[in-house]
Amino acid sequence: MSARSLNKVMLIGNLTRDPNIRYTGNSTAVASFGIATNRSWTPADGGDKQERVDFHNIVAWSKLAEICGQLLHKGDKVYVEGRIQSRDWKTESGEVRKVTEIIIDNMMLLSGGQRGAKFDDGGASEDS
Repeated sequence: MSARSLNKVMLIGNLTRDPNIRYTGNSTAVASFGIATNRSWTPADGGDKQERVDFHNIVAWSKLAEICGQLLHKGDKVYVEGRIQSRDWKTESGEVRKVTEIIIDNMMLLSGGQRGAKFDDGGASEDS
């Protein structure tokens, strides 16, 4: 029997850009946007307070993608939940590129027009 695994990501952060909505060949909506998360800590040796910002690439599919496109704007605070996925491709010049993304299936707007509104894709996510 093989061991089970878990790929679950939960983030609360601020949008770094408005969602970019596009459609696949079969008219499935895809939204991509960025989220910044920050943390701060004080070193154990009593040094100055440290801060770090991490940037995350977020992708939503289908109805959730359309909702993200309608409701989310740069600067909004949002909760997203999904899985981490990496993919790579070759550029026209033959260079290999790699990106790591969070494919979301739940989203909750924490600030902005629909404060506290929660949305999910109903299990209708699609792999890229």
